[in-house]
Amino acid sequence: MAEKSAANVVAAIEKGKETTLGRFIYALGIRQVGEATARDLARHFGNLDALMAATTDELAAVRDVGPVVAESVSRFFAERHNREVIDALQNRGVHWRDLAPQRAPAGKLAGITFVLTGTLPSLSREDAKAMIEAEGGKVAGSVSTKTDYVVAGEEAGSKLDKAQALGVPIIDEAELRKLLKTGAPPKSR
Repeated sequence: MAEKSAANVVAAIEKGKETTLGRFIYALGIRQVGEATARDLARHFGNLDALMAATTDELAAVRDVGPVVAESVSRFFAERHNREVIDALQNRGVHWRDLAPQRAPAGKLAGITFVLTGTLPSLSREDAKAMIEAEGGKVAGSVSTKTDYVVAGEEAGSKLDKAQALGVPIIDEAELRKLLKTGAPPKSR
């Protein structure tokens, strides 16, 4: 039993070394960089070397990255200690597949930001998020004036209330599926 447990632990450690570039960037703990921004940086640059070499202007050209985030990322990679940690992780086998840089968002929902709230009838939140992102849309965690649509399901809570207060359009799963199929209308705000 002990040998099997040890083998399972070793296998889990090895599996944990394989990740995506977006997850790796997020895991670095760069100030101001959340999961969505990390994914956007990974898509835009395609590989870590290009990201580390990017200027603040090049970083600011990434979708939803402004001057504050660009400066934070630039400072992070300028620190020798941070680069040493990255090298150490890679030397210990942490790896990911590089991507082809995707400079401009593509897809029917390019440039459109969604917030998901409540339970959707037939889609999990992760499935809805993946479908939106596959069409170039972005899924944010909270409602703001930059939100284009709130997708509301059963038992939607404070996000729905905030969307109503801000006048953000609220749609259901059926309307989301229609947008995914036909594309979003031009922004009217």
